[in-house]
Amino acid sequence: MKDKMISYSSRLSPILMGYVEEQRAVGYKYEKAASVLRQLDRLLIEENETGEILSRETVLQWTRKKKGERERNRNGRISLVRGLARYMIRIGREAYLFPEKAVQVDRYYYTPYIFSEKELADIFRSADKVRPSSASPNRHLILPLLFRVLYGCGLRVSESLNLKISDVNLEDGTLFVRQAKFGKERLVPMSGTLIERCREYSWRMQSVTSNNPYYFPSPFGGRYSTYCIYDYFRRFLWEAGISHGGRGHGPRVHDLRHTFSVHCLKKWVRNRNDLTSRLPYLSAYLGHVDLRASQHYLRLTADLYPAIVSAVESIFSTLIPEMNSHETN
Repeated sequence: MKDKMISYSSRLSPILMGYVEEQRAVGYKYEKAASVLRQLDRLLIEENETGEILSRETVLQWTRKKKGERERNRNGRISLVRGLARYMIRIGREAYLFPEKAVQVDRYYYTPYIFSEKELADIFRSADKVRPSSASPNRHLILPLLFRVLYGCGLRVSESLNLKISDVNLEDGTLFVRQAKFGKERLVPMSGTLIERCREYSWRMQSVTSNNPYYFPSPFGGRYSTYCIYDYFRRFLWEAGISHGGRGHGPRVHDLRHTFSVHCLKKWVRNRNDLTSRLPYLSAYLGHVDLRASQHYLRLTADLYPAIVSAVESIFSTLIPEMNSHETN
């Protein structure tokens, strides 16, 4: 893979490579960040400094806001160089650590769009109306199930599209999610109705596909692209009468995952289930690395359904974070 072949040429190249390898060893793919570090590597080459140190001057020059740059992007570079500095200090090298309080990296800059049950039904109805075409003869089978899997299992769109036929266990009613974010793999149980839809779909697709291992095969070979699914999603939103703000704005395909999570929490809160014990299950089901992202769904649930949450807020208030930010993963 090309990201595995990444290399650096500055005086800190062994340290940069060591930092990238450490991040990957603990489970992060660290592809984009490793690429961004090349920019820092080039800056180090241009300097006249020697030795394995990361000076204050270098860090301040690296973190200076660029013309037209979004604050969020700058904050990402600051977070990256802070991580590198902490690594260097830990292995006994000299490094300037950019002050933590000088920056806030917001992982939750996007406010999810949570679909109502009626809106979901309208989206699925639009998907069901898709007809085959000469360019895509099986889309009338694929799209209705794909969008139900995205919502019904809370999968990321890439996770759904990466599913292979061998990953779908129709006897146990589970999906084996590979190549997930943070390198995590997991088994995802499906509801009874979704299992039945998958069985019918698999039976119908047996006679129309050949030599393509993907569960949702593209008519051009391999798997569908996320861009193609996004275009279909916009079409379904338009047919359902749901306003779309264009690329970079909501609703997004990923909001089906957000909606699944909020609806799940809403059901638990309404049934007065023990969220302390159930929240870790939701976190594992979604493939989160910790509970923080799942807790943000609880905050969003509280914002959307205050009457429901207020009934149990005295019991579970410690689980609901105070910050007004939302999960994007």
